[in-house]
Amino acid sequence: MKKPTGRPSKRTDEVIARIIDGLRKGTPLTIICGAEDMPATSTVYDWAGSDQELSGAIARAREEGFDQIAIDALSIADEVTEQDTIETQHGPIPNKEWLMRSKLRVETRLKLLAKWDPKRYGEMIKHAGADGGPMAIVVSSEDASA
Repeated sequence: MKKPTGRPSKRTDEVIARIIDGLRKGTPLTIICGAEDMPATSTVYDWAGSDQELSGAIARAREEGFDQIAIDALSIADEVTEQDTIETQHGPIPNKEWLMRSKLRVETRLKLLAKWDPKRYGEMIKHAGADGGPMAIVVSSEDASA
């Protein structure tokens, strides 16, 4: 009987479940695969490339994860905490450092969403002519230097 060559695969139902669960929570695959007991990101891509069902599960989990990141951004924006203000001898004043940090957290999430899922989270750009209708493209064979 021939012995298998190479390292044993890390692909188990438990590993796949951890990957899918992490993606659903909005955790990037590179962070999930950064754990010592997890496969490399490229290995997961190889698995997905040869397994249509896994590929679909990863895509669905990513969409759920993007929604979770959007929910997190809303939560941060809506959050009101004691850290929003600083007590001074003249009364409470805005804690600008905390508020700017919260703004950065929201903007970072929104920018990542716009890159990762531009159809759902990117800004819609519409190219139109001056009248709002389709743009006209005119090609001229005249010498532009004349």
